[in-house]
Amino acid sequence: MPALAIWSPEDEVLGAVAPLALGAAAGTALVVDLDPDGPQYPGAVTLASLVGDGPTKADLTPPRRGVAVVRNGGVDPHDAEAVLEALVSGWPAVVFRLPSHHPGDGRAVPVVPLTPGSLLRRFPGPAIYQRSAWRVRMPAEGVVLPRPASGTIGALLAGRLPHPHDRWIRSWRQVWRQPWG
Repeated sequence: MPALAIWSPEDEVLGAVAPLALGAAAGTALVVDLDPDGPQYPGAVTLASLVGDGPTKADLTPPRRGVAVVRNGGVDPHDAEAVLEALVSGWPAVVFRLPSHHPGDGRAVPVVPLTPGSLLRRFPGPAIYQRSAWRVRMPAEGVVLPRPASGTIGALLAGRLPHPHDRWIRSWRQVWRQPWG
């Protein structure tokens, strides 16, 4: 049961859609937002409600193929450790979305837009790099993703999965095959 924590320190839109894309690339996955101030993903289940009420059997296994999302609901991730462990043990893949102010301690993989110049932070280890309109030198370590189609980001932000053969979603599959950590 793979689990991967990701965060985007420099792009909030990328920080909201990257976990959804990574989940979609897995086929069946649970995306859990660990940021109490994170996006208002659709759905009634929150991490706060799972901590408060305890997860049901239905919460701990996928009801069908696809991506399920648990938005945060205002709970500190440290208060949810037992629930998070139970979710990881029941789902085939789990994506943890961390806040943009995550300290970058090496336990999570950064998702970074590729931009020209050296204005943005560089990361010591491998990262997930998102191509942009600019031509820049590719990093030596990590995964470089192609630019997404215009409708892909809109679909994800609207709570819909893009077409299963979407090039950008397919490119996220290589993230699951990497030896992160």
